[in-house]
Amino acid sequence: MSNQDWLRRSFDAVWHPCTQMKRHERLPIVPIARGEGAWLIDFDGNRYLDGVSSWWVNLFGHGHPRIRQAIRDQLDQLEHVMLAGFTHRPVVELSERLAKLSGLGHAFYGSDGASATEIALKMSFHYWKNSGQPGKTRFISLENSYHGETVGALAVTDVPLFSSTYADLLKPGLRAPSPDARLAAPGESAADAALRAARSLENLLAKHCDQIAAVIVEPLVQGAAGMAMHDPVYLTELRRLCDQYQVHLIADEIAVGFGRAGSFFAYQQAGITPDFLCLSKGITGGFLPLSCVLTRDAVYQAFYHDDVARGFLHSHSYTGNALACAAALAVLDIFEDEDVLAANRVKAEEWTRKMQPLIARGDVRHFRHRGMIWAFDVETERSDFALAYFSAMLKRGCLLRPIGKTVYFMPPYTLNNEEMDGLVRASLEALDEVQSSGQSGQGEETPLP
Repeated sequence: MSNQDWLRRSFDAVWHPCTQMKRHERLPIVPIARGEGAWLIDFDGNRYLDGVSSWWVNLFGHGHPRIRQAIRDQLDQLEHVMLAGFTHRPVVELSERLAKLSGLGHAFYGSDGASATEIALKMSFHYWKNSGQPGKTRFISLENSYHGETVGALAVTDVPLFSSTYADLLKPGLRAPSPDARLAAPGESAADAALRAARSLENLLAKHCDQIAAVIVEPLVQGAAGMAMHDPVYLTELRRLCDQYQVHLIADEIAVGFGRAGSFFAYQQAGITPDFLCLSKGITGGFLPLSCVLTRDAVYQAFYHDDVARGFLHSHSYTGNALACAAALAVLDIFEDEDVLAANRVKAEEWTRKMQPLIARGDVRHFRHRGMIWAFDVETERSDFALAYFSAMLKRGCLLRPIGKTVYFMPPYTLNNEEMDGLVRASLEALDEVQSSGQSGQGEETPLP
């Protein structure tokens, strides 16, 4: 069947995520038949360079043979068994390896990033209850933070488009100023801006620490905020403050873990260890849904008791799925065997040079880079910029999905120099097209990631 056939059937049957479906009356859904490396291919044979790793999940390209083979091998042994009262080889080995990499202990599994956030929030809340401090029930998150769209995760998400509709369902938390380097005052460095934000956070903790269970943060890069990047000193100060005021530090590395920010885990660049680490997205290389929360042994021990009610009774039917864990183990093997982090550093330096024509544009502001993430803000009068730019890039065979007026690149690590050249060239052409044409009449833009 053709693209048009699948487009019609999808529009009639599928409710797509993060989407106002009425927009697809004008902006067609893109039907994808298969993926090969950094490319997505539709049913008519058109190819699209996946510049955002299919929502930040695909680390090593679509259909990577090593991950695919690991899933096939596991399929011949065990596809799934419930993890309540049972265990299996892939989940044990994955938990051991993640513990060694993170410096944290027991791993608790879910199926997606929002689930990981829920798990960490509930664990922290329940830890303080088990530890005789039931008044510590609130959470601090950063301005413009995004931690998922389930009810608990929305309570610590500061994107009104997602959260305001459900305000009556959410437990109110506290917001601390973002350490976003773009907020630096004249004469301030990124580190100065981060330290100023940390001082504001300290004021919150000093006033409310008896009520606070945890501070949750996206280390180094706030993704849905428009790839807002901050200096690692903020995390160093955050760790000190959490220790001083006896609250947990939750590191949401759902988007920035597994090398995205340059180190295996982003928090490592600050020389700290969080109390909870949330992982998902790249954990299986984009093959299967999986999320994980790792925590300190002291937290685990607070639940270890004869009283069943003191246990952590949260559950998902597919917790620790064997196929997903096998994929994750293959991802870790690739990192180790191919020295991915070192190779990425070389690529990042070269690719940043290739972006100089973008950096030099008069309408580009706040070009920024961390690890394998690049972003810049576009000065434009177009309220529909994101949709217009997304459409202009699709015409050029590229998938980029701006967040408001922020364009970002988060490609698979296997992208080659020629492909990056094409992505940059298309980006420049699309900017020229969008900036020179008038408003498309599609209405005010929304900051969808």
